[in-house]
Amino acid sequence: MRRGEPVGPGQESVWAYPRPAIAEPSPCHIVIEHGGRRIADTRSAVRTLETSHPPSYYIPPADIAPGVLRRAEGTSLCEWKGAAVYWDVVAGDIVLPRVGWSYPSPTPAFALLRDHVAFYAGPFDRCSVDGETVTPQAGRFYGGWITSRVVGPFKGGPGTMGW
Repeated sequence: MRRGEPVGPGQESVWAYPRPAIAEPSPCHIVIEHGGRRIADTRSAVRTLETSHPPSYYIPPADIAPGVLRRAEGTSLCEWKGAAVYWDVVAGDIVLPRVGWSYPSPTPAFALLRDHVAFYAGPFDRCSVDGETVTPQAGRFYGGWITSRVVGPFKGGPGTMGW
């Protein structure tokens, strides 16, 4: 196991997160904005936690702006969550391809994720957790959101794929 960075008051180390991953309700205020439009706004997210990864936040459909999601091509498989589908975000004449994913039929341990959508933070103008703008997890595959409340090091950057 890798050694994590020191943890301060009110912080969590991603090296204390479990493996296999878990899903849990999050009381945080999650907001996604792009092109002058609020894409999502919720206090009912579900977050997933996995060793070495910052949390990913899954937003219930009722808290995503109507008409912004368009089903994208492709699927993937998570050994814990099941089969994922992907979503484009369409905000006016702006299209952000494959920036969201969801699990329509998650495994029983991840039933909380059913129909919720997670988003990569990088393509959007601003994603925030309780008013703090997030930093996207490095790499092209993972979708974690880094805030001052989580400490790493984080999987996803160069040289971390074998962690």
